[in-house]
Amino acid sequence: MEDVLVRAIARSFERVLPSVRSLKNPVFAQLYLAQTISLLGDALTWVGLALLAFQLAGKDSALVLAVALTLRVTAFVFLSPLAGVLADRLDRKLILVVTHLMRMLIVGLLPFVGAIWQVYVLIFALNVFNAFFTPTYQATLPLVVGKDDYPQALALSSATYELLGVLGPGIAGGVAVLIGARQIFFLDALSFLVAAVLIFSLPSLLHKPSEATVKPTVGVWRGIQEGTTRLFMDIPIRYALAMELVAAVAGAQILVNTIGYLKGGLQQGDVQYGWVMAAFGIGATLSALAVGALDKKLTRTNFILLGAALTTSALLPANAVGYVPLLGLWLLAGAGQNWVNLPAQALIAERIPSAIQGGVYGAHFAWSHLWWALAYPLAGWLGSSFPGQSFLYGGLIGLALLAIVQLTLAPQGTLGWAFAEHEHEIAAPGQPRKTIRHRHFLNTVDSHQHRHY
Repeated sequence: MEDVLVRAIARSFERVLPSVRSLKNPVFAQLYLAQTISLLGDALTWVGLALLAFQLAGKDSALVLAVALTLRVTAFVFLSPLAGVLADRLDRKLILVVTHLMRMLIVGLLPFVGAIWQVYVLIFALNVFNAFFTPTYQATLPLVVGKDDYPQALALSSATYELLGVLGPGIAGGVAVLIGARQIFFLDALSFLVAAVLIFSLPSLLHKPSEATVKPTVGVWRGIQEGTTRLFMDIPIRYALAMELVAAVAGAQILVNTIGYLKGGLQQGDVQYGWVMAAFGIGATLSALAVGALDKKLTRTNFILLGAALTTSALLPANAVGYVPLLGLWLLAGAGQNWVNLPAQALIAERIPSAIQGGVYGAHFAWSHLWWALAYPLAGWLGSSFPGQSFLYGGLIGLALLAIVQLTLAPQGTLGWAFAEHEHEIAAPGQPRKTIRHRHFLNTVDSHQHRHY
């Protein structure tokens, strides 16, 4: 009886969270565990870095963190395309293990720094290896789980990323109280070592595609160009990338200007700020799981359009509401962010040959982070120039970009219905048969349904 009850609960849980089913794949389950441990280490890194910056720079610690974030994005933009090409040519398992071990060594040096320039050097080096790790990991998932289960596996990975983004800083802060701000980096280094061991013990399923599918005569620079070309030539992927610019504009407004509005405009404290940003992360977490649940019911481009509209619209009333409504708005904005980003990655796995997916993932990682490099200064300018209307103006800019992208780049059928032409032969009694041609709306979610107009 107990076994029946357990199975019934498990089936119910899977219906609610279908992404969990991807953990039945033992290789993905181990890779997922390694990623989770690594993400927890990332949370330790950034909390420890904030505390270290305050120790070294005091009231100028915000400037130190801003420069560190800029160096992070710079590494991603310039190195991710190269990393993606190498992922198509080298042993992906080797790349994942080496990047973890190098990050372990780098964060292990952070407790010993005594100058701000040393922080900059180590953070840039750390994110060089992050730039090589992420596209390789993204290109590896379809090989491990297959295209059918990839959306669910990606949704689970993203939900974990967002959840640890909410819980990780709190955990890291508690650890820092117990063992000290600088000592936190040693625990961080240990997390990378454990993740590297888990990946090293995986089978050869993570290796690069068959040599027969890779053109050895194509140079690395040509491979980088091909990854970017594929990114922009494929209509749905190009549309997704453009919508990620819309999401970046909205997301940067939230990350940059929430603190000023909440503490300066609403006179709230640090605890309230933490809850508002947690709402943003929780929305992203729940929406990641929803992607896995609704993947068969909505087209990817419909998800992207819905997400871009949701995250941008949530900004519009934000300057006119209080603390509690802001929680709800940021919950919706976080959901919209993931409904843009996750389907964009799934489109690459679905539409790009596996032999060159690494190059395309690398190009996508670089371009999507370039959008953030543009969105952060825009958010800073709006926040300093229009502190009382920054969210409103940011939302209007986002909606204008959304309209431009939708009118110029949207694939046919993005709204769920596409135009199609149809022919029928009719014959009246005693009359010769004739063919009539007309147009109808075709449902792109269910191709068996259509309606005439």
